[in-house]
Amino acid sequence: MKVGIAGAGSIAFGTAALLCENGHDPMLWSPSGEGTKELAGGAQLKAVGALEVTCAPRIAEDAATLARDNDVLIIALPGYGHKTVLDALAPHIRNGQQVIISSHMSLGAVYLAGLLEARGLTVPITAWGTTAITGRRQSGAEVRVNTVRKLIDLCTVPEEMSGEALDLCRSLFGDRFQPRDGLLAISLSNLNPQNHMGIALGNMTRMERGETWSQGQNVTPNVGRLLEELDKERLAIAEALGLQVRTIFEHFHLSFHVPVASISEMNQEMHEQGNGGTGPATADSRYVTEDVPYGLALTVALGDLTGRPAELHRAGIRIFSAMYGRDFIAENELLNALDLDSTTLDALRQAARTGLLQERVAEAMP
Repeated sequence: MKVGIAGAGSIAFGTAALLCENGHDPMLWSPSGEGTKELAGGAQLKAVGALEVTCAPRIAEDAATLARDNDVLIIALPGYGHKTVLDALAPHIRNGQQVIISSHMSLGAVYLAGLLEARGLTVPITAWGTTAITGRRQSGAEVRVNTVRKLIDLCTVPEEMSGEALDLCRSLFGDRFQPRDGLLAISLSNLNPQNHMGIALGNMTRMERGETWSQGQNVTPNVGRLLEELDKERLAIAEALGLQVRTIFEHFHLSFHVPVASISEMNQEMHEQGNGGTGPATADSRYVTEDVPYGLALTVALGDLTGRPAELHRAGIRIFSAMYGRDFIAENELLNALDLDSTTLDALRQAARTGLLQERVAEAMP
């Protein structure tokens, strides 16, 4: 199957390699054009580590080409690039295509569904709670894949198209998908923002100094306890919404195949096995610049809407904003475009199933 991937970073490269391994025909599009220069010049994409593949993905020069030449589109770039890419792709998406967001952040599926509704289109938009692989791009033509996940949470809007979307994901990536109950469950299934917050806070000086350090090894007992407490806030919000989501213990167990123990102990085991990962070597890392505005901010918003305030998450946003001299809440283009502050919880619940956010607070008042 022909699959267009918007992105040219670690996840996009790893996803393309996995598709090649599974017998599919990926195309990569770098919105800036920089990420695919070597591949466009004739270099082959090489994946090493948990996935050993060499292949030659097609390269798109623009969003129109990506949409025109593929049956499926996958969004595989950091959250801060989602709105720009969705805006670029939306005019070219056609009936019969499917869109996968890997991984889904800040209700991007709702934003895209609104753009397509304005064109009179309804296509399946599938949101993954995480990515199919973890890894790090080594160069303009090589990616090191740390792990291929065994289980990925997903849902599709509108929900009546869930069956065909699940079949598609399985045909592309194998039987590794767990359907979840709507976009809010998927949003709360993404543990990366909370985990990266604790890891980055505990290792910021390493990041700023550009050190090489083991991430798993440096989830020390205190950092591990912080991650566990952050998880309690997320689980409380899910409970208030009546949703079943994975715990942090299940996340590390299923993603990295280690026995359930304390979060610090599980990460130490990952380190011993050689798949604990390498921590960011720069403060300009997606652990902060993506996960704070596009991950933590949504958890805080949902906590406020459900009456289960996520105070540790909120404090993390404020601490990082102070550290970086930036207003990370204001940087979330997707949530700002959706105007979540004027949305009712009932309207948000409905949008999580239909993809369309309609009722507003002012409209709901008598």
